[in-house]
Amino acid sequence: METDSALSRLAHTGPGSAAERHAASPSTSKVTGFSPALRLLALDAHGRALDWMSWQDAACLYARGAVAWTLGEPCLELHGGINRSSGRRSILQLHPIIAARGHVRPSAVSPTPALTNAALFARDQHLCLYCGREFSRHVLTRDHVLPLSKGGRDVWENVVTACVHCNSRKGNRTPQQAGMPLLAVPYRPSWIEHLILSNRNILADQMAFLKAQMPKNPRQH
Repeated sequence: METDSALSRLAHTGPGSAAERHAASPSTSKVTGFSPALRLLALDAHGRALDWMSWQDAACLYARGAVAWTLGEPCLELHGGINRSSGRRSILQLHPIIAARGHVRPSAVSPTPALTNAALFARDQHLCLYCGREFSRHVLTRDHVLPLSKGGRDVWENVVTACVHCNSRKGNRTPQQAGMPLLAVPYRPSWIEHLILSNRNILADQMAFLKAQMPKNPRQH
């Protein structure tokens, strides 16, 4: 995805100094307040949400002076090496929301979320939209409301989450033909909705920021 590659370039472009590599290196730094599931929200300099990023990538941005501004109280603290002359250990505090420096046009269009089974199941809250029951991921499938053989497309607006049993029962038919009405209308989530759905460990500051960016007419499931 374009945002992923742009974020990667911001985090890893250039060799950096030895001090920068040391400060950002997980092998030489001690992390406090760490949760394996913690991800930081990356924004561009205009405040547009780009994607979630790891604390390692965030540390690279800080070390390279590529952070434009931040939001929220520090949520992670990295302890680096000890300065030989001062005897002090370097400390880097990471914030939950980080805006990176860059040349992004204010009119840039938000990316479209990639249609994957994981994203689809998250959109539909792991519910089969035919029987309404909740299932674990390995029992769920991607169903095309208008079957591909009948001209249907593999797009957000034509796919729903279905359990194996309901998908098999529906077969190569439309919901109307199968007598299986949909419980919700499939839709293409916005990029902000996608970010919320793709992270089950969103911090309070991050959620408040994302909710403020939500579309004015959120869809109802």
